[in-house]
Amino acid sequence: MPGRRRRERALLVHVHLPGRYEPEDLEELRRLAESAGAEVCGVVTGRRDAPDAATFIGRGKAEEIAAQVTATSADLVLVNHELSPSQERNLEKIVGGRVLDRVGLILDIFAQRAQSAEGKLQVELAQLEHLSTRLVRGWTHLERQKGGIGLRGPGETQLEVDRRLVRDRIKKLNERLERVSVQRRSRRRARHKVPIPTISLVGYTNAGKSTLFNRLTGASVYSADQLFATLDPTMRRLELPGRVSVVLADTVGFVRHLPHDLVEAFKSTLEEVAEADLLLHVVDQSSPERNEQQQRVNEVLAEIGAAGIPQLTVFNKIDLSGDAPRTAMDATGQPNRVWLSAQTGTGIGELQEALSIFFRRDRRLYRFWLPPEAGRLRSILHERFEVQSERPLDDGTMELMVALNRAQHDWFTQQEGYDPRFLQDDGAVVLAPTGS
Repeated sequence: MPGRRRRERALLVHVHLPGRYEPEDLEELRRLAESAGAEVCGVVTGRRDAPDAATFIGRGKAEEIAAQVTATSADLVLVNHELSPSQERNLEKIVGGRVLDRVGLILDIFAQRAQSAEGKLQVELAQLEHLSTRLVRGWTHLERQKGGIGLRGPGETQLEVDRRLVRDRIKKLNERLERVSVQRRSRRRARHKVPIPTISLVGYTNAGKSTLFNRLTGASVYSADQLFATLDPTMRRLELPGRVSVVLADTVGFVRHLPHDLVEAFKSTLEEVAEADLLLHVVDQSSPERNEQQQRVNEVLAEIGAAGIPQLTVFNKIDLSGDAPRTAMDATGQPNRVWLSAQTGTGIGELQEALSIFFRRDRRLYRFWLPPEAGRLRSILHERFEVQSERPLDDGTMELMVALNRAQHDWFTQQEGYDPRFLQDDGAVVLAPTGS
C-alpha cells in the first residue's frame, strides 16, 4: 500500500540459563515483538551456564547472530533478557546493527499505548531512567579521542551535559507526577466519602481484563489480542444484584520480569490497585502457563503492597478451554473462583452474583422510621442502598428495612437532616452471608 510504513524486521534471541528454563518466555517475546509492530524474521536460541560479562550471550553466539542478521535482513535484534549498557554496546558492535533488550522493548510498547497525560509522563520517566545508564553509547565517537590541542575531553564534557539534561528532565517529571498523584489521592478520598467500594481488575497481560471490563460495564475500552492492548486505567460505576454499587477499575497487565523502572514509574496508577477493596484476578484459562502467570501477578501485587487485599479469581476464556461456567466457594461459604467467558458473556451472571455476595457479606438489616419531612433521606436510601421493605405508618411516617454495612450506615447517619431517632433496633438483625 503506497505510503505505508514498512514493519521492522526483528531477530529474536533467547538464552536458557540453569534454573530458568522457561520455554514459554520465547513465545512471550514473540508476542511482545508483534505488539511493538515488528515482523519476526528469525529466532536464535542458546544455552549457557552463566551470562557472559561482555555480551551476555557469548562471543560465538554473538557472531552467529551477526550472520543471521545478514541472512534475514533483520533491522534489529531483540534479546529476551535485561542487558547491561556495556553488554548492549558490545553486542551492537559485533552484530553491526541495533540491539534492544527486553526492558527496552516493553518500554517501547508502553510508549505506543499511553494515551492519558499521566500515562505519557509515567512512560517517559521510565524510558529516561532506563536511558540514563546508556547515554555513553551515543557519544562513543567523542570518547575515542585521546586529547591534544583543542581535543581534550570533549566526549566527557558532552556526556555530562547530556546526563545533566536527562537528570533535570527526570526531576521535572517526578514533580509533575507527584502533583498528579496528589490529585489522584484527592479523588480517591472523595470517592471514599461515599461508601462505594472499588474493585480493581488485575492479571497477566492479554488475559481478557479489558474485554471483561467492557462486558460488565458496557464501556468501549480498547481491547485486542495483543500484549498491553490497554495501558491507562479506566474506571466505571457498576450496579450489581441486590442494589450493590461499586467502582470497577481496569488496570495495566503484568508480564514476567516486569521492568522495575516501570513498576516505580507507575506507582501512582498502581495505587488504585493497592487501595481497592477487592481484586478481580483475571486468568486466561486456555493458557497452558496460567499457573505461572498467576504467580507472576501475585509477585507484582506483593511488590506494590497489594498482597493482602481479598481476591476473587476469574478463569476467563472458557470458550477456548472447554470448561463450564461455575462458581466455587471457600470454607466460609464465600465465592473465591468463577469460570466464565468475557467474549461470549457465558458465566457473567455468576460473576455478578459472586461480587454481590462478597459486598453483602457484612450487612445488617436496619429499621428506619422517616417522617414526611425526611423525603430526601428516603430518596437516598432507595437510590443507593438495598431497601428490603417499606410501609407507611398511621402518622405518615415511613418504616423502611434497609440492608447496610457499617461504612454505609456511618455515611448515611452523617447526612444533613438525619436524626438519631430515625433509627430503630440498630443492627438487631444480622443478614446471612448471601444477603438473603
